Amino acid sequence: MGIGAVLLERGLVTKGQMEAAIAEQRASGERLDRVLVRMGVVSREQVLAAIGDQFHMPVIDLGSVVVEPKVLEALPAKLVYKQNCVPIARSETSPPTLTVATSDPFELSVLDELRLLTGCSIELVLADEDDLHKFIRANYGVGGDTLTELTGAAGEASQAGGDAAAEEIEQAQEASVIKLVNEILIEAIKDRATDVHIEPYERELIVRYRIDGVLQRANVPPTINRFAAAVISRLKIMANLNIAEKRRPQDGRITFRHRMPGVPLDQSGGEYDLRVSVIPMLFGEGVVLRVLNKSAVLMGLEDLGMPEGVLARWDRLINRPHGILLVTGPTGSGKSTTLYASLNRIVSDEVKVITVEDPVEYHVSGVNQIQVNHKVGLDFSAGLRSVLRHDPDVVMIGEIRDKETAETAVQASLTGHLVFSTLHTNDAAGATTRLLDMGVEPFLVSSSVEGIMAQRLVRRVCEACAAPWTPEKGELPDGWEPRPGDRLRKGTGCKACRNTGYRGRLGVYELLTMTDELREMIMRRASAHEIAAAAKRSGDLTTLLEDGFAKVRAGVTTVEEVVRALSA
Repeated sequence: MGIGAVLLERGLVTKGQMEAAIAEQRASGERLDRVLVRMGVVSREQVLAAIGDQFHMPVIDLGSVVVEPKVLEALPAKLVYKQNCVPIARSETSPPTLTVATSDPFELSVLDELRLLTGCSIELVLADEDDLHKFIRANYGVGGDTLTELTGAAGEASQAGGDAAAEEIEQAQEASVIKLVNEILIEAIKDRATDVHIEPYERELIVRYRIDGVLQRANVPPTINRFAAAVISRLKIMANLNIAEKRRPQDGRITFRHRMPGVPLDQSGGEYDLRVSVIPMLFGEGVVLRVLNKSAVLMGLEDLGMPEGVLARWDRLINRPHGILLVTGPTGSGKSTTLYASLNRIVSDEVKVITVEDPVEYHVSGVNQIQVNHKVGLDFSAGLRSVLRHDPDVVMIGEIRDKETAETAVQASLTGHLVFSTLHTNDAAGATTRLLDMGVEPFLVSSSVEGIMAQRLVRRVCEACAAPWTPEKGELPDGWEPRPGDRLRKGTGCKACRNTGYRGRLGVYELLTMTDELREMIMRRASAHEIAAAAKRSGDLTTLLEDGFAKVRAGVTTVEEVVRALSA
């Protein structure tokens, strides 16, 4: 009896719901029970309980299970990955009993294979499929089964000897290396990583993912170190780089396709642009890949976490006919996301928008986007000058890096264009002094800049494990005290957030809008501190720290996270 029949028999789904789910299954290729859960017809817990009752199998939560290494060795990694089952306990009875967790008890033929392989009596327990996948990866590592194949092939090569044998094994390894690299990239995508770091050391190869702005070490088997050169060469081939060049840094890009479960085959929901940087290090070449989801849905301004007052003021600024609007912050602070959301807000048939970017991170419908190409002399400044001959209403420059680009942007704004760009400054007021330091005349800065948004990204408290938090003495910054009505929370750690207590990010913002007083201060080259103080006195400025702590009081993030983000 299949899962559909079990659920129908128990009255958990109707015949009509089952027919709709089967049609969806044919389109997506998912397991039927996962389709029903995704459609909201049944819960995952109901499915597990029904299957457990049908097969008289206990349901187990793998999140609380710790397995001894000797028990894990009872089954080879290749079989564990292939059959999607994992040993979790062994009792020394006669014959010994091996307890094996599975998510698919309908494949009963696996029982005979396990008995023959282990010589044990097999007791199956039921586990959630997602939990099982995470448990296997945590205990066997990303690509554990593939590395088993590679290690075996390498052993055969050393025993066989001879050039022909070595060449044959090398060809056999190639497919496994491709698979291993793909598994590392797919794992990064599943974990919502924005960057993948592959770092060679003397005795190990470390893989780390940047998730929600923080690097986390990926669990890969130590045997991956034996194939470090092959992994890096494969990435260089994918990025069209010179695999023979190991002395100089190289940059490239990879278009990587991976369809996430639940996305129909006819949708292009799985195309990723990977920006690759390779650099020689002491023990080999290090690789960093920036992961850009080309099919990601652009966030709206209202989804970024801006306070209502800041959002309303920014909305007015981006609808102005001319002027310069700057977004500032360090690398990885969400500046591009804010710019894309702003452009997406104002683009229409009546407004021509052109961007000059390095790189083009996301495609925006209705926006003319230009990729910087330094090899042919197309930098930000040259691109901007050319763009102005295409009659744009709005121009976005990825970054103002030098005096020439800054002056061209100023002239564009003074001739009737609305110009968006970014700067690397710590706060909003610092952007004015940065432009002056570049050599732009004070009267040009004061007459062109209309608004400056400084921002950082903080991690959100994980909603799946969030709990009220009462701070102990010494846990809060000096001068900051809880108030009545505060909703202080912290994540306790769960599988949804990889036990970090955080999942997802949002921005903290500081918006400076130009006034006559501030323009006059820029004319006399006032310091960033003086400009910020004047804006604060007029009630025009809520600082990054104030917005961050407001989000702490709302229970969205934590004090530690705000302090971490603003100290960067």
